[in-house]
Amino acid sequence: MFVQITESSDKLDWPNEMGTLVLDALDPDEGIFAIRRAADILRAGGLVAFPTETVYGLGAHALSAKAVAGIFAAKGRPADNPLIVHISGAADMDSLAQNIPKEAYLLADRFWPGPLTLVLESRPEVPTETTGGLNSVALRVPNHPASLALLKEAAVPVAAPSANLSGTPSPTSARHVLDDLAGRIDAVLDGGLSGVGVESTVLDIRNGRPLLLRPGGVTSEEIAAVLGKECFQANWREGMTEPPPSPGLKYSHYAPRAPLYLVRGQSEAVLAKMLELHHYFQARGDRVGLLLSRESACKFNSEHLEVLGSRKNLGELAANLYAALRRFDAWNVDVIIAEGYEEKGIGHALMNRLAKAAGPRVIDVE
Repeated sequence: MFVQITESSDKLDWPNEMGTLVLDALDPDEGIFAIRRAADILRAGGLVAFPTETVYGLGAHALSAKAVAGIFAAKGRPADNPLIVHISGAADMDSLAQNIPKEAYLLADRFWPGPLTLVLESRPEVPTETTGGLNSVALRVPNHPASLALLKEAAVPVAAPSANLSGTPSPTSARHVLDDLAGRIDAVLDGGLSGVGVESTVLDIRNGRPLLLRPGGVTSEEIAAVLGKECFQANWREGMTEPPPSPGLKYSHYAPRAPLYLVRGQSEAVLAKMLELHHYFQARGDRVGLLLSRESACKFNSEHLEVLGSRKNLGELAANLYAALRRFDAWNVDVIIAEGYEEKGIGHALMNRLAKAAGPRVIDVE
């Protein structure tokens, strides 16, 4: 879907790939024009991929059912998978949500802009296409200068899941977006690499009771410190008949094309099991990809090895995850073996994404 708009900037010859405009928000001379053009497209009902501190999002006018339907068509996303609505500040909550508890304002004051999404009771004006048929709406304020400028310029709430084909690793650069969606969307706003690298934390805060739906860039410990109460873990599981209350629950997510085996447990046992799997798949003639920490990489000899970073820096590991998975796709490996990590802080989000990518191929060792 491509929209026709009236030109609003002096820059009329933006480069494009298969009809998708590539708007450079990093250029000091052209960045403002890129923001204006992207905002015009959103107001006109088009689709714009834009950077956030977590991953790139695929945005559409959140109050336009037709525009939001375009997101699902472009991504091949199931219609019952709810979307996150991006707003420019906490003051915009009241226009989209109702019966907002005081706890939501406390969290917004502490973590917005930032990688925390709050699930609240939706106002009737929010279309069911945006909410996934639920009576709730998910809101967040992204912490990226380009996305904040875009939201201010567009002056509309923007529904935006990750800007990739449904089920594939999320994009952390404009190049990743174009690899998946060139020719399917109107434009991508290039704001450089995403810093956090995994999606936002999703917290249902209706009635003031913090229910963690998806781990992300803000940890449950940080949330509990603000609220003075423990976060509960959502008990929604795959196979349940009711709609998922958050993105990233019901459907396969974050997965490369090759099957990924995730090995969890004590580090020495994990390395022994990974070596065993590596020898097995090599003997079978498979091209094996290895996803490892810097500390473990020296134990392996492979031409298809991705080092995420140090085990001592879980944030570094998370930030590099999706780009590494996409490189395995480019290498056309037959199988991937991934190392597990400690589940603390952002390590919860890292392991959640790896487990989702692995599906049934999670191996726990003593």
